[in-house]
Amino acid sequence: MKFDNTFINLPKEFFAAAAPAKFSAPQLLKFNDQLAAQLGLDLTAFSQSELVNIFVGQMMLTGSTPIAMAYAGHQFGHFVPQLGDGRAMLLGEVVDPQGRRFDIQLKGAGQTVFSRNGDGRSALGPVMREYIISEAMFHLGVPTTRALAATITGDLVYRETPLPGAILTRVAAGHIRIGTFQYLAAKGDIAGLKTLLDYSIKRHYPEIMGQANSARLFLKKVAAAQASLIAQWMGLGFIHGVMNTDNMTISGETIDYGPCAFMDNFNFNQVFSFIDRNGRYAYANQKDIAMWNLSRLADSLIPLVHADQNTAMASLNEELSTLPELFNKAWGQQMAAKLGLLTYQKNDEQLIQKWLNYLQSEQLDFTLSFRLLANRLEGHEDIASFKATEKFDDFLTLWKLRLKIQGKDISSTKNQMNSINPIYIPRNHQVERAIQSALDGDYSIFHELIQVLKQPFQRQREFANYQSPPLPEERVAETFCGT
Repeated sequence: MKFDNTFINLPKEFFAAAAPAKFSAPQLLKFNDQLAAQLGLDLTAFSQSELVNIFVGQMMLTGSTPIAMAYAGHQFGHFVPQLGDGRAMLLGEVVDPQGRRFDIQLKGAGQTVFSRNGDGRSALGPVMREYIISEAMFHLGVPTTRALAATITGDLVYRETPLPGAILTRVAAGHIRIGTFQYLAAKGDIAGLKTLLDYSIKRHYPEIMGQANSARLFLKKVAAAQASLIAQWMGLGFIHGVMNTDNMTISGETIDYGPCAFMDNFNFNQVFSFIDRNGRYAYANQKDIAMWNLSRLADSLIPLVHADQNTAMASLNEELSTLPELFNKAWGQQMAAKLGLLTYQKNDEQLIQKWLNYLQSEQLDFTLSFRLLANRLEGHEDIASFKATEKFDDFLTLWKLRLKIQGKDISSTKNQMNSINPIYIPRNHQVERAIQSALDGDYSIFHELIQVLKQPFQRQREFANYQSPPLPEERVAETFCGT
C-alpha cells in the first residue's frame, strides 16, 4: 500500500493530526479482496495479524499520516460552523493502476479533536451496515464510498447498552464535502476557499482547470454529479436519511450510511431515520434537499465568483435556476429506463406518476414490482401481483402505447428492464438479521448477504429468501445513526 498524499499538503486549517486508539483484541471480520485488487494493493506480504493491526490503526504503513478533516454543515437545516471527522481518520491516499486517486480512511478508530465529547468509536452494527449497503450500492452501479475491511476491536463501546466495537476501513474518491467549503466560508478564509476550490477541481474535475469563472463551472459540475446520484437513489427506492451538507460530497459519491434504508412498500413520504421527526429527508424530498444543499455550496462560492457580491450572486443564482430542470430530467430518465423506455420525453412524467401512484395506493413492493411488470411483456400476467384497478388499467394502457410507439421488440425491452431493475437489494430486515446474528456470535448471514448482493440483477435460486419483502413481524420501522 503505497501512499501518495496530497490533502495533507493543504493549509493546516483544513485538518488536524489524529492518532488511532489502542484496542485490546482486534480481529478481521471481512477483507474486500476484489476492491484491494482494483486499487492495485498487494498485501500478500503481511501476516493475518499484521493485516488486522493495519486495519485498526495499530500498525502504520510507510507514508501514512493520520488526520481528521475539518468541515462544517447544515444539520437538519441548522448550521454548525465546526463539525469535522469526529470518528474518522484519513490514513492517506493511493493511486490505482488507472491513475485514479482514492482516500483510505478508518471509521470508528477513536477520538479526534472534532469528536465533541464523543468517544470516536463505532459499534459493530453500524460497521456491518455500512459494509453491506455501500458494497451493495457499488454492485447496483451507484457512485459510492466502499468498504475495504471490517474489523472487530475486542472492546466494548457504550451507547444505550454496551456493544462490541468495530472499525470500517473506507475507500472514497474523496472526502471533501459541501460542508468543507462552508467551514472556510464561515471563517471568512477567502484564500483557503480558493485553495480548496483549486484542489477540488484538480482532483475531481480537471477538465475545467484554468477556465474563466471556474467557481461557477465547479458548481455546475457538482450539481450534475448530484442530480445523477439522487436519481439513482430514487430509482432504487433508497433513502439516505441524513442529507446534511456535511454528508454530501463534491465528487458525487454516496457517503455516510447511517440511518439509511431501502423501501419495501412504495411510499412517497417514507422515512426510516429515528431522528427525522418531520420527514425533512423523506424519499420524495431528496431532490429538493439536494438542490437546497447545492444552494449552500453556492453561498460559500460567492467571494470566488466576483469581487462584487451582487454580481457574484446574480451569476450563481442563474446557475441555480437550472437545477430543477436538471434534477427532474435525471430522475425522469432513470424512471423511464426502469419502465423500458429508450428515451425520456416530457410527457413521460405523467406515465411515471401513474405507475408510482398505483404502487402507493396498493402498497406494493417497489423493487419487485418492476420485475413483475417486465414479465407482463411476454404475457406472464400474475394476477396476484397487480390488482386490476382503474389506476392500473389506466397506467397499463398508456405504458403499452408508449412502448409500441418506440418500436423496440418485447424481448429486448424486457432484458433492458431486468438489467437495471434488481431482484436483490439490502432489505432492512435482512441487514438487521445479519447484525443480530453477529451480536450472537454468528457471522454467516453477514458473509452470505454480501455474496448475494454482488449479483443483484441475476436470479439466485438458492438464495430466493433474500429477494422477498419482509413479513409483517419482520418489518423495520426505524433506523438509527451509528454515532
